[in-house]
Amino acid sequence: MNKAILLGSAGGLAVALAMLAFGFVAGNPQAAKADTVQVVQVTSSTDTKAAVDTKIDRKEVEGIIRDYLLKNPEVLLEVQDALEAKQKEEQRLAALGVIKDSKDEIFNSTFDGVVGNPKGKVTIVEFYDYNCGFCKRAIEDMKALTKSDPDLRFVLKEFPILSPDSQKASVVSMAFHLMKPEKYGEFHTALLGGQGRATEATAIKVALSLGADEATLREKMKDPRIAETLSRTYDLATKLSITGTPSYVVGNEVIFGALGKQVLAEKIEEAKSAL
Repeated sequence: MNKAILLGSAGGLAVALAMLAFGFVAGNPQAAKADTVQVVQVTSSTDTKAAVDTKIDRKEVEGIIRDYLLKNPEVLLEVQDALEAKQKEEQRLAALGVIKDSKDEIFNSTFDGVVGNPKGKVTIVEFYDYNCGFCKRAIEDMKALTKSDPDLRFVLKEFPILSPDSQKASVVSMAFHLMKPEKYGEFHTALLGGQGRATEATAIKVALSLGADEATLREKMKDPRIAETLSRTYDLATKLSITGTPSYVVGNEVIFGALGKQVLAEKIEEAKSAL
């Protein structure tokens, strides 16, 4: 069984054969069993064009590929860079669609806390976990951004992914938000910025210090809407390719990781200019 490839130059021969071996042949069991590969090499000059039909043994093809890649290993890096760029662009375009279709769920969920200006012109959404070390450090970015920008609305979206303790702390947090939304910013800062691990017990302690009634708080913790909201957030994060904390949504862009105040400020300004 033979396969035909059209080549434009001698240099392109090795590249095309590499593509054949790692792509076409590797992905096609029937082609992989072929003893020979038919190569049609097109040579051109100012006067004539000729096609030369040549049969190359499979082992010879593999030898050409190996020699070419050993002499030009940078090709593999170029391929890797091109693949990563392609995947990032595909991810960006997919996120655009999700943000458009799930705008209210991302930016206006009833169970999300809001700090800064509740009526701000630009909204940034942070997906966070109370036991995330990077989130603990990033709380200073939130404070600085909301202090310096009176038009910034900063939404806090519970995304407990690190442990059962994180999940229990988030349940307390969301219950407290139902009770005292005006004090949620204080609660969030105290729990996330506190020493030690966030648990149900430490979250309840913070809530009580801010005036919550324990019996009422524990009753609110049973609200089935809390579990439903967390489930929707997990689904939303999956659609946005968010797998870690902190992650942010600003305008039509998803930002992964604790990249610092300066990067977030630049993204916020870009979102403003797009209004």
